Amino acid sequence: MLVYGLVVAALLLCVVHVLINYSKKARMMRKIPGPKETFLIGNALDIIVSPVELFALGRKYANTWKNLYRFWAYPLSAVNIYNPEDIEVIISTMKYNEKSQVYSFLKPWLQDGLLLSHGAKWQQRRKILTPAFHFNILREFYVVLEENSDRLVSRLERHVGEELDVVPVMSEFTLNSICETAMGTQLSEETSLSAKRYKGAILALVTVVFERFIKMPYYFDTIFNLSPLGKQQQKYIDTIRDFTKKVIHSRKLYWEKNKFDINNFTEEGSQDLFMNKRRKKTAMLDLLIAAEKEGLIDETGIQEEVDTFMFEGHDTTASGLTFCLMLLANNKDKQDKIVQELHEIFGQSLRSATIDDLSKMKYLECCIKESLRLYPPVHFISRNLNETVQLSNYTVPPGTLCHIHVYDLHRRGDLYKDPEKFDPDRFSPENCIGRHPYAYIPFSAGPRNCIGQKFAMLEMKLVVSALLREYQLYPVTTPADIKISADLVLRNSGPVSVRFEKRSKNNNYLL
Repeated sequence: MLVYGLVVAALLLCVVHVLINYSKKARMMRKIPGPKETFLIGNALDIIVSPVELFALGRKYANTWKNLYRFWAYPLSAVNIYNPEDIEVIISTMKYNEKSQVYSFLKPWLQDGLLLSHGAKWQQRRKILTPAFHFNILREFYVVLEENSDRLVSRLERHVGEELDVVPVMSEFTLNSICETAMGTQLSEETSLSAKRYKGAILALVTVVFERFIKMPYYFDTIFNLSPLGKQQQKYIDTIRDFTKKVIHSRKLYWEKNKFDINNFTEEGSQDLFMNKRRKKTAMLDLLIAAEKEGLIDETGIQEEVDTFMFEGHDTTASGLTFCLMLLANNKDKQDKIVQELHEIFGQSLRSATIDDLSKMKYLECCIKESLRLYPPVHFISRNLNETVQLSNYTVPPGTLCHIHVYDLHRRGDLYKDPEKFDPDRFSPENCIGRHPYAYIPFSAGPRNCIGQKFAMLEMKLVVSALLREYQLYPVTTPADIKISADLVLRNSGPVSVRFEKRSKNNNYLL
């Protein structure tokens, strides 16, 4: 009887295997190259590894298959792409505007903010927020960024000669900056404590999201919400919301105190509001508050966008700055060339940089762009394919997730000669001629490109130039030491350390 029972069970498993792994969709997916599947469960076991191993696995697969590879574990199917032609098909239009199921893991936290929403809701929110990133408004923000940058330079004086992990330093700087510019709230001693808990909760929440990603039963909300991991997630979200709610409340009190006029926040008047120096200081959050008063968004909607921008506006830029400083520390010749450029702009003057000075920092901009090529903070984009699509001459069935691997795109040898090398000259005007428009997408591209990319570049140029005018950077962590951990934002699995030494103020500017 036991043998009979085992035979029947084996036959049933075989039937199930054929039904789920040899359906029309499964057969279409199997025509796309990809890793070998395990009986019944497909590739499900492949991703049950550590964050560092998972990131490395993606790189291994990208190096094995030239343009794309597939993942299959019923009921999930995914195609992973990293060539500019396929990427253009997916993100150049609104056809595949909807973010994939992977982003749904963020929904309890970010809800329907600009990152996760799609369709009419996304278009309306984008329309409300776009004026906050007009260049003339960035000029208004510049003063705040400059003050925070000066404080950062002064703070580092306490660490001269030390091996300093720049990750928390950059994170604190960018969080202060996004709070004061986009949210209009300066972190006080009291809110700094909340900010510390906020940053800790984000890091913990990211770990939860990773655990959910590699354990397929957790893809189902009911199972996940009843699990200990689901309960932990809610705790972290409560901590995050506690902080962002204080930011919103603080700004609304500012409105009442200063009697802000809603007429100044109409679509036509919002830019004038920011440009008029006689008006009270304004912030992106003001556009949301004004939209609430006009009935275009409710309190929940404001919370969604604040949570989204607080996370994306500080964490991604902190990542970009971290890797940029590490690369400059390890490439003295490139660092010296930036300093020479700064000397041509400022001479021996100790004056602060103006926003017009930043536009003259052409080589620094090339260095930042090259850093974002090698270490793109948003290294992974994912969309739902709601219809059949041709990618690299393969037919991808509807209902498939499309993962865009920006990290692998940026390191393609057929797009960038000696792709692992830090070579800022790749981004000189003459070397950009003829490059595929979707070969470099650190801020995504197409209709859903990053709304804050000009703000991020402005912030990065200001900070890096301020630090290099004051300090010589020496390597501690090298590119060979970097072991990237699978995460929402590109992060090293350990510290990223740099040594800062005071720069000579003598005529020899490079000493």
